Amino acid sequence: MSHLTLKRVLIKLSGESLSTDGFGIQVSAVQGIVNDIKEALSSGVQLAIVIGGGNILRGGRANFQNQIERSTADTMGMLATMINALALSDILTHAGIDNEVLSSRGIDGVLECTNPKRAKCYLNEGKVVIFAGGTGNPFVTTDSTATLRAIEIDADAILKVTTVDGVYDKDPNKHDDAVKFDSLSFNETLKRELAVMDLGSFVQARDFNVPICVFNVNNSGALLRVLQGKREGTWVRD
Repeated sequence: MSHLTLKRVLIKLSGESLSTDGFGIQVSAVQGIVNDIKEALSSGVQLAIVIGGGNILRGGRANFQNQIERSTADTMGMLATMINALALSDILTHAGIDNEVLSSRGIDGVLECTNPKRAKCYLNEGKVVIFAGGTGNPFVTTDSTATLRAIEIDADAILKVTTVDGVYDKDPNKHDDAVKFDSLSFNETLKRELAVMDLGSFVQARDFNVPICVFNVNNSGALLRVLQGKREGTWVRD
């Protein structure tokens, strides 16, 4: 591999990335990015991951017919991210990748409570750190978790893994004439009202000057190309 331009990054991985059909957990769904993670680690880059829970439950979008409070639903969603983190941890371990899971809410004998100093220590040891449990608070998405944890660990960038190969001026799944951006500024993204991350987390990334790269998980080797500074996805930064 050529020289890496990024030394410590946080990957925002959706829960759906763990599934071939958007629901449940299928190991085969993440083999590609697991292989890329293994190769990236061998070159010295430090990797943290924030995992979502949408393959199990999306608290804010679930239809509970007003019988379950939103705060309860969001807590259920945070528990879903813990399930995914445990699964991803074992998948990485099986691939020979040392890792640790840290959760916003610890569970005795299962999940260690997150701590920025401990997270940095694990990263410096060459381990992948998986952040689970969201922020520990309802009414915010795992996008907010990604920006918060990235700031806490002094990450060089947030790499948002999606099912599209970057940021477009309109939904490329609905419009054939959608135009992809190679790069954008934070303010231009806000002005155009482009959906990169939810607004609160995006503004936090801007305020703390944490660049964001959006790219497609299904593009073989995409993670490695991003880390090498090659053209891939869309970068949002000052």
